[in-house]
Amino acid sequence: MRLTTKGRFAVTAMIDLALRQNSGPVTLAAISQRQQISLSYLEQLFGKLRRNDLVESTRGPGGGYTLGRNPNNITVSEIILSVDEPIDATHCGGKENCLGESGRCMTHELWSSLNEKMIEFLNSVTLQKLVDEQLAKGIMVEGTKPSIKKAISSMPALQPIRVNAPNSVFALGNAFNKA
Repeated sequence: MRLTTKGRFAVTAMIDLALRQNSGPVTLAAISQRQQISLSYLEQLFGKLRRNDLVESTRGPGGGYTLGRNPNNITVSEIILSVDEPIDATHCGGKENCLGESGRCMTHELWSSLNEKMIEFLNSVTLQKLVDEQLAKGIMVEGTKPSIKKAISSMPALQPIRVNAPNSVFALGNAFNKA
């Protein structure tokens, strides 16, 4: 099985979206720029992701995309299958006609078993797990504000000191002339 760019880009874009959606809807243009994926290609992928309820779109200024479900409830296999990417290592596409009318090839069961293992693995990996891995690697997510805890000081706020002194050379000269 060879995963094409369609599946790879869909998973990458979904991770990018999940990392940044807490700041509001994420534009495809921003994902395109960060991930170096063609904007028109992302539009096609997100149309399919939206039809499969993995993302939701918001129109207008400040619009973009957000996840359609909790990232803990979205698996990599769902993302890949939603963009019409087959997860199949068999030569026949699972139709058991590898040799045409003659039936299956000698390795059909091997590749079918591999398919089952791949799907089982991809079903076990959630979008949240991939996001957590990126955060653990120290990826910087721009647009999110770090939580800052305000300290409460036991010291009272200081009042400014009033100085009754001339504020310019001319005022200083005039002060000496009056004396």
